[in-house]
Amino acid sequence: MKNRIKGIHRPHVTEKMEDARENARTYAFEVHPDLNKIEVKRAIEEKFGVVVQGVRTMHVTGKVKRMGRHEGKRKDWKKAIVTLAEGHTIELFEGV
Repeated sequence: MKNRIKGIHRPHVTEKMEDARENARTYAFEVHPDLNKIEVKRAIEEKFGVVVQGVRTMHVTGKVKRMGRHEGKRKDWKKAIVTLAEGHTIELFEGV
């Protein structure tokens, strides 16, 4: 992907990820499905100016939802869980 930074769509904030952020310096992001772990690492390092220690990625299948008698499906997406090096934080998540 030419512009990796545009491949980072948004942070994924849940109670589980808040605990991981506080205890293990771990952050989650929704990323473009074509990005691999190396591209995610470089994009996070460029965008936030931190040192990334590890990246885990997974494909999340969209849920099937009903609206009355009609059934639809949410889109599938890719999640990247990023672990930062000791002493580094992302200010975007502080105070959330």
